[in-house]
Amino acid sequence: MTEDLIELDDELESGEGSEELYERVSIVADKGQEPLRIDKFLMNRVEGATRNKIQQACESGWVIVNDKPVKSNYKVKAFDKIVVMTTRNPENTDVIPEQMDLNIVFEDDDIMIINKQPGMVVHPGCGNYTGTLVNGLAWYLGGQTTEVTEPEIPRFGLVHRIDKNTSGLLVIAKSEKAMNDLAKQFFDHSVQRRYIALVWGDFEEDEGTVEAHVGRHQRFRKIMDAYPDGEYGKDAITHYKVLERFNYVTLIECRLETGRTHQIRVHMQHIGHSLFNDDTYGGDRILKGTVFNKYKQFVDNCFELMPRHALHAQTLGFIHPRTRQPIHFESPMPEDFKAVLEKWRRYISARPLED
Repeated sequence: MTEDLIELDDELESGEGSEELYERVSIVADKGQEPLRIDKFLMNRVEGATRNKIQQACESGWVIVNDKPVKSNYKVKAFDKIVVMTTRNPENTDVIPEQMDLNIVFEDDDIMIINKQPGMVVHPGCGNYTGTLVNGLAWYLGGQTTEVTEPEIPRFGLVHRIDKNTSGLLVIAKSEKAMNDLAKQFFDHSVQRRYIALVWGDFEEDEGTVEAHVGRHQRFRKIMDAYPDGEYGKDAITHYKVLERFNYVTLIECRLETGRTHQIRVHMQHIGHSLFNDDTYGGDRILKGTVFNKYKQFVDNCFELMPRHALHAQTLGFIHPRTRQPIHFESPMPEDFKAVLEKWRRYISARPLED
C-alpha cells in the first residue's frame, strides 16, 4: 500500500509584487520506492498528466525535488519530496466581465501594464466577487460584453498582485507563454520592483535591510506576522532607503527581493515603523509625536486625506517575454499621497520639533 502523500491545489501565498508560483501537487515518495524516472513516476500519480507535459514542466523548472529543480530523467528514490509548480491560480471563482476604467500604461500582444488605483481589489474572492481588476480585464479582453462566458474570455494571467489599498503597477500576461516566462522571472527574483512608503518614526540610518520570514499570524489567521528566527513562514527580504524625513514620519523607498503577502507592511511593523494609516498593522493611530489636540487633529486630517495605508508600487522592470529586451515602467505618485506629503512638509517647516 502506497504511503505517498498527495495534496492538490494548495495555493502559495501572494502579495506585494509576489513572485510566487502555485503548488499544484506535493508528493512524498514511499519508503519502498524503486528508482524511477520522474516523468514516469508523475504520470502514474497525477490525474490527467501526460509525459510530454511533465517533461515541459521539468524544462521550465516547475518540478522540484528536495527543494531543487530536476530534469525529466531524474530518478525518484524513497522519501523524495516532490513538488510540481504551476502558474495557474487554483482559485475557481467565476469571473463576471464588468466595464470599468482601467489605467493601461502599456499593452502589446503579450503583456499589459496596469496602474492600479487604491481601493481596487485585484482578484475576486470571498466578499469581493465584483468590481475587481480581473472583472475589468475580463470585459476589456473578452469583447466588452457581459454575455461572454468564461471559456470564451481570452486567457490572461495575474503574475503578481498588490493589496487593495496599495496603488501602482501590475503586469498582466496575455498568453500562456508570457505567463510562464514572467512567473519564472518573479520566481528567480530578477524583476525590479520598488515601492514608496510613508512610515511612522525616524530612522537612525539612511538605508538598511529587513530579513525576517513572513507567514500567517499564529492567532489571527487573516493577517501576517514576521518570524525573524525563520521558525515559521517563508523567507522574505526588504531593502529600504530614506527619501525624506519629517521627524515623526519618514518617506522611504522599498526594494523587494522577495514578494510575500503584506511583506513591506509586516517588515516595517517588525522594525517599529508601521506604514502611515495602516489599520491592519497598527499604523492608523499616532505612533510618534505628541498627544496634544492640535497634533492629533493634524494627523487625523492626514488620515482623512489619505484613507488607506501609504504604499505605492512605483517601479516595475523585467525582460519582455517575447523580445527579450529589458523594459521599465514608472508610476507617478498618486494625488492622495502627494497631498499628505505636502501637508507634512508644511507642518514640519512651521513648527519646532516636539517630543
